[in-house]
Amino acid sequence: MTDPLAAARYSRLTWNTPLSEEHATLLLDRLDPAGRIVDLGCGWGELLLRAAARGGTGTGVDTDADALNRGRRAAAERGLPVEFVEQPAATWRGTADRALCVGSSHAFGGTREMLSRLAEIVPHGQVLVGDGCWPAPPTPAAHAIFGDDVLPLADLAAASRDAGWQVLHLDTAGQREWDDFESRHRAGQREWLLANPDDPHATEVRERHAAREHEYLTAYRGVLGFAYLVLAR
Repeated sequence: MTDPLAAARYSRLTWNTPLSEEHATLLLDRLDPAGRIVDLGCGWGELLLRAAARGGTGTGVDTDADALNRGRRAAAERGLPVEFVEQPAATWRGTADRALCVGSSHAFGGTREMLSRLAEIVPHGQVLVGDGCWPAPPTPAAHAIFGDDVLPLADLAAASRDAGWQVLHLDTAGQREWDDFESRHRAGQREWLLANPDDPHATEVRERHAAREHEYLTAYRGVLGFAYLVLAR
């Protein structure tokens, strides 16, 4: 049986990234999904499902069993040719015509390693990458949280070119997308708190979400960026 608290964690999120509906449509337009599509670190694979609905077949790879089951249910409900595989993204072997890797560069050991691995998976085709970035030099507080793993935006574009990719499209999440993502990330479990104020886990959940909200508002709101790149080779 699914734990209601765990199930509430992502319940208000469409995708686990700062992204609006309009922005998602634009990115998929630029990607032009076709053929075999793989999503590495897919979560529940909402972007993959929408890409597959435009043509082609999809494979989602992740280690979160609950998220994968959510994706499987959605694929079955929509009648889409998408399978979900439970394994670390970095261990997936195969090739594809298109690939998605949004918010999962850590699974490969970093941004540059992700870009190199994607070049092996998609030797000729396009990929949609989503990754944290610094649009401007970070504050000490933001850098202390995210460290040197986050690249300046210009360095992210340069790393893509160094890995043999041509940048077809580059943009970043807007502030409203960030605020909506951060709010939705907490909303499901905060709704659970309203319904279960005396649960033994309530105090811990309340304090954890308050701490993250404070960190977001005081340390990295408007400082940390998130870039989306459509790359081709």
